[in-house]
Amino acid sequence: MLQALQGPLVVQLVGFCLQDHTQVTELHPLGPLLNLDAVLAQERHRQHDSWRTRLLLAVDYVSVLRFLHGSPAGRRVMCDSSSLEKTLSQFLLTTDFHLVVNDLDALPEVDRARGLLVKCGHRELSGDFVAPEQRWPLGATGEPFSDQLMPEYDETTDIWKIPDVTRFLMGRVPGGDVVHFHLFQIHEQCKKEDPKLRPSALDVLTVYQSVYSSMVRDNAGLRDML
Repeated sequence: MLQALQGPLVVQLVGFCLQDHTQVTELHPLGPLLNLDAVLAQERHRQHDSWRTRLLLAVDYVSVLRFLHGSPAGRRVMCDSSSLEKTLSQFLLTTDFHLVVNDLDALPEVDRARGLLVKCGHRELSGDFVAPEQRWPLGATGEPFSDQLMPEYDETTDIWKIPDVTRFLMGRVPGGDVVHFHLFQIHEQCKKEDPKLRPSALDVLTVYQSVYSSMVRDNAGLRDML
């Protein structure tokens, strides 16, 4: 999968050995995206701790989803995303403060035309982070979880999680509240209970890019006035 999806949003594959299941990828010394706040708190990186840097990371995150949902290897779902921490650990932070997706071993394919849907693992998922359709629908009745009876779903589970990931990425920087205000409507759509009513990754990306551009213009205009 790593070989099939090589590109600017995916960690670079240097080489691999099938005999002993070894692979070598590009090194990103800042580590997983989960380390973001700790990295930006360091003196040498503190100047990057701004709404611009953080919003661009969110743009990168949604760009990865858009790529995976229309990849050369088919429409892929990020199944290793049962919690915020697990999701963030799938990405690496680059030294120029972008991100690349790294862990691609759980990307099942969706193809509605072929009746191909997915289930992320064979255990019960719970919590508000996972999409409603990923939770056992008969839990309220006391019926024990059954993998066989658990309905399948599609890539819109990834869309449900976007607001939570972006909330983490934005942190508490000045201007972050303005970003959240501008993203409120699209995030509300991402959290629709009915998966069919959620926007596509491309729809979300378009809004993110528009918000970033308009805020950059507004801030430039404010500086000119001062």
